Amino acid sequence: MATLTMRPFQGEADLNTIAYLINSCDAVDKLEEGTSVTELWEELNTPSVDQNRDMRLWEDSDGRLIGFGYLWITEPSEKIDGYLSSYIHPSFRSHDLETQILEWASERMCQVSQECGVPVNLRSRARDYQTERRAFLENHGFKCDRYFFTMERNLSETIAKPIFPEGFTLHQMHEEDAEAWIEMFNQSFIDHWNHHDITLENLKHWLKQSTYRRDLDLVATAADGTFAAFCYSEINLEENVRNKRNEGYIELLGVRRGFRRLGLGRAILLSGLHQLKAAGVDTVRLGVDADNPNGALQLYESVGFRKIWTKLSYVKDI
Repeated sequence: MATLTMRPFQGEADLNTIAYLINSCDAVDKLEEGTSVTELWEELNTPSVDQNRDMRLWEDSDGRLIGFGYLWITEPSEKIDGYLSSYIHPSFRSHDLETQILEWASERMCQVSQECGVPVNLRSRARDYQTERRAFLENHGFKCDRYFFTMERNLSETIAKPIFPEGFTLHQMHEEDAEAWIEMFNQSFIDHWNHHDITLENLKHWLKQSTYRRDLDLVATAADGTFAAFCYSEINLEENVRNKRNEGYIELLGVRRGFRRLGLGRAILLSGLHQLKAAGVDTVRLGVDADNPNGALQLYESVGFRKIWTKLSYVKDI
């Protein structure tokens, strides 16, 4: 393989070539995980991303972008995870470059561990049918530690009417609700696998993204005003054009501890489906932990969702 040069991210000037690389990979891999310059820039501008240290580009002697590695690192806590996304141009794929990207990511996570004084993990993902990628990760010390299902529902099928328990009110989230929403989110997922709290800064960033729609951001409050459950959905118009689909996503759904087993999850999920149907999409997708401890998989199946593929979570101690 030709000699490659690794360099850091240089801001907006790199966006077009990175987006082109990602889309070139997706055209071959057919994972429906392409991007646009707008989507990419919003993701890389997440407050928790260190643009100087959490990304690297690999170029050949002619300056062509051959590889890209990107780490999304969780907020400091008792243990920090670094989620690695890597892309190698289909015409230049080799395990040598993929190994270089892993080595860079491992070194970066070692820096994080030293700076924060806590253990760190390097994480990556693969679909169950990506046998070559799974073998590569396993040969480099990764172990599969969780399964996630991507599920889909056609909105032409009847959607039941949501019925909320007495005393609970459904409304749209507003920016002044941000602190209450974060408390609810973190309390809803605190007992879930590998939970990491989110911050107010990151939430405010999400609320400003081009795909955000207030009508798809639902909250259920108790009679005393406590934020008890939420359903946040999204319609990515650029992604729909790219994939020739007309679909929405249930991005987040949760019920706060102390308010479970009342029917809130089902009611707010059905409300989200009605909102997406009113917005004009044909199908809805969502992701779920196959071993979710609070019956999420059974809830989704009960309202018509069916599994379309499985993602495997891989982890390596650094």
